[in-house]
Amino acid sequence: MKRIVILGSTGSIGRNALKVIKNLGWRALGLAANANVRELISQVREHKSAYVSVFNPAAASELKEILPRGVKLLAPGVEGLVEMATLADADVVLNAVSGSVGFAPLAAAIRASKHIALANKEPMVMAGETLMRDARRWAARIIPVDSEPSAIFQCLEGLKTDDYSPAVSRIFLTASGGAFYNHKGDLGKVRLAAALRHPTWKMGPKITVDSATLMNKGLEAIEIKNFFSVPVSKIEVLIHPQSVIHSAVELKDGSVLAQLSWPDMKLPIQYALTYPQRVGSLARPMDFFRLKKLDFVKPDFRKFPCLELAFEAARKGGAYPAVLNAANEAAVEAFLKGRILFTDIPGIVEETLGFHHSRDAAAPTLAEAVETDQWARAKAAELTGSLKRKK
Repeated sequence: MKRIVILGSTGSIGRNALKVIKNLGWRALGLAANANVRELISQVREHKSAYVSVFNPAAASELKEILPRGVKLLAPGVEGLVEMATLADADVVLNAVSGSVGFAPLAAAIRASKHIALANKEPMVMAGETLMRDARRWAARIIPVDSEPSAIFQCLEGLKTDDYSPAVSRIFLTASGGAFYNHKGDLGKVRLAAALRHPTWKMGPKITVDSATLMNKGLEAIEIKNFFSVPVSKIEVLIHPQSVIHSAVELKDGSVLAQLSWPDMKLPIQYALTYPQRVGSLARPMDFFRLKKLDFVKPDFRKFPCLELAFEAARKGGAYPAVLNAANEAAVEAFLKGRILFTDIPGIVEETLGFHHSRDAAAPTLAEAVETDQWARAKAAELTGSLKRKK
């Protein structure tokens, strides 16, 4: 029986992970959430967790009053996430928080030489090359959880090499297309509710909006570039509405390896937790006779400019991906709060990138990535406020 820590236990990844852990007969040793005290308490009681933390200080005060006896409440905020991620008796740390808030706990888990199941792509965008270098230094193991990076990881696993780039010709990164891929009208008029109606996956609001702008694929492309040390020029995005092929890899000899399954996050979550073993899962078995067709279409970069912005940031390197990520987080937050239009998101990201002037293409240090994130977040917020006043 393994003991698992989940950062983001009340989100979609966290909920699915708890189902996986229960099915495996393992223990959810520690659970951390943002502010959903009611669900968190229910999870703690069901899974008999020993540690708990909430990011929101007010929620922490509420939680303290109703916490079951024997359960240790860790500090609120990032401090609690870091403490949770480095618990000595945790066998696996699942980082499933949303956004750059997961940066510090990921870095801490790496320094603690943990087995890390990573669903939080933003830190890998901000400073993935440096984080992977630190993981090798501290003998930490990072296994991707998102279905597409997980698929690529699984396809490349058989190569038995630390340097994938020479063997890889192309990486095909698949995307469902999000809520608006087939939208024919003016995207400037779409409502938040429409942006949150993903055709395939049930996810949190931030990543669902990222999927609708296709920024999620851009962030994943940067994550994959850093995770597998392959140039972004080898990564191609394919719109695949059925979400059955979760990604594929073309090798130098022309062979293409793909990972297929019905769209169910419990499968990549379990693989990341149990790696390198494979065991029976809750996922529905594949039935090829039910597959009527598999469609693949090139993305429209003009309709979804966020995708082009992400690839451009990846090509420039240095701190540009960190700027991209922070600006996008700020813009998406403004859209979720009704302050800007859906089509304002790429404009804010592009303007913020334009204010960042650096010729240094070297991977940023962790401290530099955090500093850049704070600057870009403030600049994007400033631009958002200016945009609002103009309207």
